[in-house]
Amino acid sequence: MQPVPGAWRRTAAGAGLLGSDGSIAATIFAEMSALAARTGAINLGQGFPDEDGPAEVLEAARRAIADGLNQYPPGRGMPVLLEAIAAHQQRFYGLTLDPATQVIVTAGATEALAASLLALVEGPDDEVVVFEPYYDSYAACVALAGATLRTVPLRAPSFQPDLDELAAAVTDRTRVILVNDPHNPTGAVFSAEVRAEIARLAERHDAIILTDEVYEHLVFDEPHVPIATLPEARDRTLTISSGGKTFRTTGWKIGWITGPADLITAVLTVKQYLTYVNGSPFQPAIAVGLGLPDAFFRGIADDMRGKKDVLGAGLRAAGFEVFDPQGSYFTVADAAPLGAADAAEFCRSLPERAGVVGVPLTAFVTAEHRAPYATLVRFAACKRVEVLEEAATRLAGLQSAVTR
Repeated sequence: MQPVPGAWRRTAAGAGLLGSDGSIAATIFAEMSALAARTGAINLGQGFPDEDGPAEVLEAARRAIADGLNQYPPGRGMPVLLEAIAAHQQRFYGLTLDPATQVIVTAGATEALAASLLALVEGPDDEVVVFEPYYDSYAACVALAGATLRTVPLRAPSFQPDLDELAAAVTDRTRVILVNDPHNPTGAVFSAEVRAEIARLAERHDAIILTDEVYEHLVFDEPHVPIATLPEARDRTLTISSGGKTFRTTGWKIGWITGPADLITAVLTVKQYLTYVNGSPFQPAIAVGLGLPDAFFRGIADDMRGKKDVLGAGLRAAGFEVFDPQGSYFTVADAAPLGAADAAEFCRSLPERAGVVGVPLTAFVTAEHRAPYATLVRFAACKRVEVLEEAATRLAGLQSAVTR
């Protein structure tokens, strides 16, 4: 039988899953989660919480189901959520939006990214600039859209881009600059200088800025600053976020896009032929969440700060070199002091050696750029404190093994 034709091949290749023989590999998340299940290891590989979100949000979903909100919502999203998203952007960032024309509800941030890229790029002559390492769906979606991926490296210890390398990557062929801030997988928060340079380059080369800000409320030092708040960026920026990380409801898949009406219309034209709509009873529930008091949003950042400190201390005690994150769920650590030469092999052996699962950072970069990340591992801190403490206890044996 001939190989199945279609865009799936370039999508798999873009994601680094297509073998030279045409076989398709599992994602690193699927592989590591399966390892965790098989060995009973603590899964610090995949970024999902092991605690439920706020009671008010969960109860709002139950109430919506009981009240019969179980059929198709409007294509743009339920007005109650559109209005809540607009109010959230005004409340936290001073951004004024028309909920009827400048907001779309999506099936999580992943659909928002896919719909935006499919809507805004036309083929290989269009380039999408991303910061590497990158969340794995970025390369897959760029490939699916038929565009060309250009990367700007983020290097340890700060994982801030070099501004000269950024300027060299953005050209007149750049259609989209894709920004993930706070950043997955590194936990970096981009500096004001980096944000300003992204805005300057986008204006100079007439590029669209597409931002993934799902960790916007999980920043540990300074408040999150969306690029859309910069005057020169506002008219060319689409901002993506979701309720999954903020409200610990990753399985609900309620995301959104905000931005100028003309760009929103372009994205909606594609999005309506993807999922069309989703999550009727969850939309009013996320609206409730977005209206929670400031103490809630401060509390989730404080909670995650404490958890990343517990994880970081455990990793250091185990012998890793740890790069302290500024935001997000994740901490990156270097396993080289523990004798690792290849993070992927190290992670495959870690469940048996220590009963803990992590993910190699090489899973988030293109094949030709893996060398600087060869021994780096991403661990997720979005677990209960007692789970993180148990993981630290298990990992402690690694250091003694190296010492022996």
